[in-house]
Amino acid sequence: MSLSEPAVDQELLNVPTRLYIDGQWREGSEGGTFPVVDPGTGKTIAEVADATLEDGAAALEAADKAFGPWAARSARERGEILRKAYELIMADHERLARLITMENGKALPDSRAEVSYAAEFFRWYAEEAVRNIGEMARGPATGARILVQHRPAGIAVLITPWNYPAAMGTRKIAPALAAGCPVIIKPASETPLTMLALMPLLEKAGVPAGLVNVLPSRRSGPLAEMLLGDPRVRVVSFTGSTEVGRKLLAVAARTVVKPAMELGGNAPFAVLADADIDAAVEGAILAKMRNLGEACTAANRFYVHSSVHDAFADKLTTRMAEMKVGYGLEEGVQVGSLVNDATRRKVHELVQDAVARGARVTTGGTLPNGHGFYYPPTVMVDVPEDADCFREEIFGPVAAITRFDDEAELVRKCNDTEYGLVAYLFTRDLKRGLAISEQLDFGMVGLNRGLVSDPAAPFGGVKQSGLGREGGHEGMLEFLEAQYVSVAW
Repeated sequence: MSLSEPAVDQELLNVPTRLYIDGQWREGSEGGTFPVVDPGTGKTIAEVADATLEDGAAALEAADKAFGPWAARSARERGEILRKAYELIMADHERLARLITMENGKALPDSRAEVSYAAEFFRWYAEEAVRNIGEMARGPATGARILVQHRPAGIAVLITPWNYPAAMGTRKIAPALAAGCPVIIKPASETPLTMLALMPLLEKAGVPAGLVNVLPSRRSGPLAEMLLGDPRVRVVSFTGSTEVGRKLLAVAARTVVKPAMELGGNAPFAVLADADIDAAVEGAILAKMRNLGEACTAANRFYVHSSVHDAFADKLTTRMAEMKVGYGLEEGVQVGSLVNDATRRKVHELVQDAVARGARVTTGGTLPNGHGFYYPPTVMVDVPEDADCFREEIFGPVAAITRFDDEAELVRKCNDTEYGLVAYLFTRDLKRGLAISEQLDFGMVGLNRGLVSDPAAPFGGVKQSGLGREGGHEGMLEFLEAQYVSVAW
C-alpha cells in the first residue's frame, strides 16, 4: 500500500467555512466550530462554523422570505438558472473533485465521477422544471371539470450523508428549486466543505439570496427537531441510515411534514449459471468498489451459482488484489481511505465475524499500519448466511460470497432482508433475468449492470429502505403538492 504522508494542499482548502444564510456568510450565533478531518491522513484540515437553533431560525426566516418570489418565477427562468449551475460546476470540476477526496477520503476517480453525477442533477432538473404538467378531465358522474395542478410544497429541510458530499445535496436541491421551493440543507459534519464550496457557484448562476441555506452543525437532532416543528417547513428529505430515518419520521409526524427518505440497503448480487463471468466480475467491481463500498447501493451479499462459483471468485479475487490502495489524491490510486476509524473498525469486525463462522479470505482482510483509515479490498468465500455481513450493510471494500443452486432459493435469499433498495442480477438470458427481477422485492434492479444510479431515473427503495424517489420526474414530485379545482361551465 502507498501510505506515504501526503502534503496538505492549502490552496484547495481556500473554501468557505462559515454558515450560509440568506446569501451571507455568517459565524454561528455562539461562535462555535468543529473540525473537519482528512481521512487519508487523520489530520484536521478545517474548522467549520457550528450552527445553533438560533441560526436555524434565521435560515427559516430567509427561506420563507425567498419562497414567494421564487415560486412566482416562470418555470423557464428557474430552469435556466439550474442549467447555469450545471455549467459552473462542470467548469470547476477538478477543484471540487479534489476537495471531495480531501474531506471524504475516496480516490480521485470516484470523486471526479461524483462531481459529474452531482452536476447532472442541475441539468436534468433544468429540463424537468418546465414539465410540471397538470391535467384536465371531466367527472364521469358529476359532469364537472377536474383541474389538477402541482404547486410548490414550501420550505424543504434537506439532511445529507458524508459518503457523497456533493451529489446527495444536489440530488435534493435541484428538484426542490425546479419545483419552486426554498431549502435549508444540513450537510454531514464529516464532510461539510464541498456543499459550502458549491454556494458561490449557485450565487453566480443566479440563485437568489435565502433560497439555499447551508447549516453545518454537530447539533443534528435538536436542529432537525426545531426545523421540522416550524409550520412553514413542508418537506423533509433525508439520506442516511434507517435508524436515523425512523427517528426523523417520528419527528415529522408531529407536524405532518411530507417525508422523502432514502435509507439503508443490503444489496444482493446474483450470478446465474449462464452469466458472462467476465462481465459479472466487471459489474461486481463497479457495484462493490465504487466509492470504496461506502454507498447504500453497494453490493453487500454475493450469491453465485455453484457451477460458476470458483471461476467468479478467482477472477474477482485477482481484480480486487490488483487495486492500488493509497492517499486519494495520488496518481493511480483506486482505493482511498474510509471516512473514519469507526467505519473501518466496523468493516474489520464484520470480516472477523464471518471468518469465525467459517468464511475464507482470498485477499485482503487485514488492518494496515500507518496513518489514515485505510482498508484493503477484501474477498471472502463460503460466507455462511448467519454471518453479520449478510444481515448488515458492510459499507466498505469487502465482497462476501456464497453459493446457490436453485433459482427459487436464490430469490428467497435475496428477499430475506428488511431492506429493499437495489439488487443486481447477471445472466445471458434476458427473459429469465426480467422474470427473476419481477420477483425481487427491491425498488431498483441492475440487470447485467453494476451501476443503477442515474439522475433521469427514480432512485429509491421499498420496505426499510425508504419512502419516495429521487431523480427522474418523480424526484420533483416530492417537492410538489397536487391541487384539484372542481369547476363546471
